[in-house]
Amino acid sequence: MAGETVGAIDQGLLVLVGVEPGDDEAKADKLLKRLLDYRVFNDPAGRMNLSLRDIDGGLLLVSQFTLAADTRKGLRPGFSTAAAPEQAAALYDHLLQRAGALHSRVASGRFGADMQVHLVNDGPVTFLLEI
Repeated sequence: MAGETVGAIDQGLLVLVGVEPGDDEAKADKLLKRLLDYRVFNDPAGRMNLSLRDIDGGLLLVSQFTLAADTRKGLRPGFSTAAAPEQAAALYDHLLQRAGALHSRVASGRFGADMQVHLVNDGPVTFLLEI
């Protein structure tokens, strides 16, 4: 539905999730542990020493198959390097379920939907985590 807010958080992490053919539940679980424990939030001294768990921040997971695009040549991205939609949806659902079981503040986008994602980047701090 146009204008509908599906998932939102305050302070925390917006995670754009791209799934590739070799990804599996073990990789998703490892990524989730890193997301929850990665020290990217400032402590009182202004150093990045606190994790999402430490600040009890929100975790917003948004599926984003275009992250797996092959952009090495040409003027149009190729998507043969992205997982098939069925595999990606199952892995995204697994990640959401595990996140909800391990962290109290989890929100998500809608898999495969045309979403308008709004972000206020505090820092700016942006990382690419690959497992």
